[in-house]
Amino acid sequence: MKEKPWDFLNDYRGGIFEGQWPTLPEMVSITTERFPDNKVFTAFEPEYISLTYKELNDIVKKVAGHLINIGIKKGDKIGLTGKNSPEWGVAYLATLYAGGIIVPINYQLNKKEILHIAKLADIKVVFIDEEKYDDFNMAKYDLSAKISLSPNKPNYIMDIKLNKSAKLPKLKEDDLAAILYTSGTTGIAKGVMLTHKNFVSDCFLAQTYMKLYPTDIFYALLPLHHSYTMTAVFLESLSVGAEIVFGKRIASKQILFDLKHGKVTMFLGVPVLFNKLLKGILKGIREKGVFIYGLINVLMGISGFFKKAFKINLGHWLFKPILKKASIDRIRICISGGAPLASSTFKKYNQFGIDFVQGYGLTETSPIITLNPPDHYKESSVGKVLPKVDMRIFDPDTEGIGEILVKGPIVMQGYYENESATKEIFTEDGYLMTGDEGYLDKDNYLFLTGRKKTLIVTEGGKNVFPEEIEDKFQLYDEIEQILVRGFIKDKKMKTEDIEALVYPSKEYFNELEKKEKIKVGDQYIENKINTIIKEVNDDLVIYKKIKRVKILSESMEETTTRKIKRFKVKE
Repeated sequence: MKEKPWDFLNDYRGGIFEGQWPTLPEMVSITTERFPDNKVFTAFEPEYISLTYKELNDIVKKVAGHLINIGIKKGDKIGLTGKNSPEWGVAYLATLYAGGIIVPINYQLNKKEILHIAKLADIKVVFIDEEKYDDFNMAKYDLSAKISLSPNKPNYIMDIKLNKSAKLPKLKEDDLAAILYTSGTTGIAKGVMLTHKNFVSDCFLAQTYMKLYPTDIFYALLPLHHSYTMTAVFLESLSVGAEIVFGKRIASKQILFDLKHGKVTMFLGVPVLFNKLLKGILKGIREKGVFIYGLINVLMGISGFFKKAFKINLGHWLFKPILKKASIDRIRICISGGAPLASSTFKKYNQFGIDFVQGYGLTETSPIITLNPPDHYKESSVGKVLPKVDMRIFDPDTEGIGEILVKGPIVMQGYYENESATKEIFTEDGYLMTGDEGYLDKDNYLFLTGRKKTLIVTEGGKNVFPEEIEDKFQLYDEIEQILVRGFIKDKKMKTEDIEALVYPSKEYFNELEKKEKIKVGDQYIENKINTIIKEVNDDLVIYKKIKRVKILSESMEETTTRKIKRFKVKE
């Protein structure tokens, strides 16, 4: 039988842990025993920090002991809000070691929203960045302590000294580990309850389709409070003894510095980030002239064919100078999630010789449900369903498309103190209703078609998923954001047609104005956008064509994974 990524855990079962899966603290303890001197946390700003697994384990136990000494009991909720940093990682793990339940909060929320979530979760202690440190009044919010993630405020986490020994509690795999508050694109905050088993099983099951090594270096650029980065970067790295380089700012110059000096091998991002990077690479090639651009396109086609047909990676050798210039020559795998990725982007990265892994998941599923194996990928699929995960397509139509239902060890316990919402999302036989539509092929690969709530029903009775159309625009530099939706064409008949809301790229048109020395006004931009809409429409079947276009003067609000908050879009 083929060895599974989690088989090595058998050597520690009955010793460090009992049951099917270790808890998160037990998982980190196992990794520390295996790779004590491996680097675990690295940050380049505001000052250089580097910790090994042994050093991390000692610090985490000290902070956990402090939490117990100030009265934290097993099951107490502890808030955590701040930018990505080693201190964030220490706070997260120390909470779990102390038996607490971690409540990571989006640091980009305003003061009122952060305090609202803290109250909803009934937190007893808060770990907090210096920007929000003074917002928390301990007496008002009945806090046992507030601990700073920055040395510029009192009670800095790395300065905590343990005055007396504290016995760490024994945890079970089914104990609650975290409550993740997510509103996504729908706007209603719900606390997703995830257990130690949810997280740990998802970590190791995902490795079935994505081989990880203790020599890997992950880049934590996207906010760690989001389940996607939390599992796919933070917890995955801790499960195999890999290193995490913390990125604090999504700024091109800083990203290139971190990638180069951190020697990053695992780069996780969202489609908008990968599209931007790809556009920059292609722009640089175009500037070398028509002949070079044409030649490289031919070589990319050959590289992609050999990679897919024969598993031979010519791209990393052929295009090494191009990749080095973009500081991604050391990248082993790029991972995209959080939003749909255009198959054309996926294809081009693979042609350049970079293994590109696209996945699908929800906060409610810890979050990874599917992954596209680098050695057997399907470009238009979001990947193969993980082992031990049962996926069904509910009420499929003639093309096999229906709502995606999921059951397995990765699925949440429910929504915190929200029984009605929990009942609504589960079927009677225990399947989680994802709200997404798609179909499975004979190899158990999932193909997404769109969100059930955003479905457009046209006059001819055809179902159109706006996400399918939006994907066609991902590589157009002229467009910063696009949202496709239905509008009522006939109130009496209740029929819909399709419109697009477009926010043009100010950066693109400003550069164009300087380069071409022309005046780029509103009419010029409108004409350009309409030309692009027509170009895309020409490749769409008639019932999917965009009938109406609105050009916006302000950007649409987005989630932390750069998905447009549809519920807030009024125009």
